[in-house]
Amino acid sequence: MLKGNLIRIAVVDDDEDDFFITRDFIRDIEGGNLVVEWINNYKDAIEQIKAGAYHVYFVDYRLGNETGLDLLRETAPMHLDQPIILLTGKGNKAIDIQAMQSGATDYLVKSDLTTEKLERCIRYALDRTASRRELQERETKYRNLFKGSKDAVFIADRNLLFTECNEATTALIGLSNEELLNHSLFEFIISQTEQERLIQLLKEEKDFSEVEIELCNRGGEIRLCLVSLSFQTNGHPRRLIHGIIHDVTNIKKAELANLQAQKLAANERLIRILAHEIRNPLNNITLAADQLQVPGDNIDKQRYLIDIVQRNSGRINKIITELLDLTRPLELKFEKYALQEILDESLSLATDRITLQKIRVHKNYPSSPVEIEADKSKLIIAFTNLVINAIEAMETDKGELAVSISASPNAYSVSIRDNGKGIPEEYLPKVFEPFFTSKKNGTGLGLAACYSIIESHKGNIHVESKVNTGSNFIVNFNR
Repeated sequence: MLKGNLIRIAVVDDDEDDFFITRDFIRDIEGGNLVVEWINNYKDAIEQIKAGAYHVYFVDYRLGNETGLDLLRETAPMHLDQPIILLTGKGNKAIDIQAMQSGATDYLVKSDLTTEKLERCIRYALDRTASRRELQERETKYRNLFKGSKDAVFIADRNLLFTECNEATTALIGLSNEELLNHSLFEFIISQTEQERLIQLLKEEKDFSEVEIELCNRGGEIRLCLVSLSFQTNGHPRRLIHGIIHDVTNIKKAELANLQAQKLAANERLIRILAHEIRNPLNNITLAADQLQVPGDNIDKQRYLIDIVQRNSGRINKIITELLDLTRPLELKFEKYALQEILDESLSLATDRITLQKIRVHKNYPSSPVEIEADKSKLIIAFTNLVINAIEAMETDKGELAVSISASPNAYSVSIRDNGKGIPEEYLPKVFEPFFTSKKNGTGLGLAACYSIIESHKGNIHVESKVNTGSNFIVNFNR
């Protein structure tokens, strides 16, 4: 039984008597809140269907020069969701099939019409329309979520061959949607171990989430990601897999930067305490050495010993001054400077070392100036330190130093790359910490100072390195 809101029904028939018969059957439906109206020609029927004027349409097969099938075919591209039920004078299986293929909700023979049959037909048609509308709304909602997600969302087969991807996936991998459909996620996973782990998880056919992987995209950029996969369970013959890739590269960088800042803050407090405690007795030693009277026959030996005391006291004093400078807030004077100019001056300060070690320098700069707000003198100190570190890591007459500037939509990047001995992987997280050094006579303060200067310019620095291959120090400045 039909209850609830008013339901408007149109009978499209060029025979008025047939309309009255159909209308009377519908009016006899008990409890139905129904209004039945007549449309007597094809053209008006099309206009009313376009306007969505009725909830249900009963359409006669014969409509003058046109047919009900013509009407179904003309309205199909409009993607309207009101049900259209085809009526005919006698049963015809071929017409029945064509009607359903053309989008008809049902097919009825006029001679078989009854109130009960029409009530059931209207009820089923409205229920089916409501279900289809709800399904379309859900599909639209999830399609919008799929397309608009900031995470990479994709559908793939058992070999993780992409079958459908959102825009975030194409942005992460660096390929268009069409290009991605010919590739598997495995092609972009760097580590063989991570690939094998993922294969094992896929064999178990159990959903899993947030497995850490490193991807290398088409542009050669390495991204740290968390991948989650779930298996489609509706019996699809291809056993499709739904996947989400969450790029956590920037989060990890921020975590590392925060950890580095905490370490630096702790080290700064320790440095200030040590400097204070050491400098007091050191001053006494220096004063005593200056005033020491050299007696007796061993004047040369005494002078030699005093020279040792003074020289080493001076060296300790210099180290303490460097330590205190490292902890003091930088007083910066920002002006616009071209990165090309700053890097060239940094290289110029290292010219003697470059010449003595016969290092070949390769520069790759944009043709137009890349300007940033900077304290030029401080940045020159930072870049000179990086250049000298690179020179000291390379062998004489075999060194290749590459200095380049590049631009992305959000940042300017400076790369200082060498082909030296490289840094062991276990040392990489510590290279910017004060006192950490792998040099025999190093203080471990140079890179810590670089980090502090670059951070004060709201930039960031990180290093990529392989033993016996070389290192690449990358500095990024926000645009």
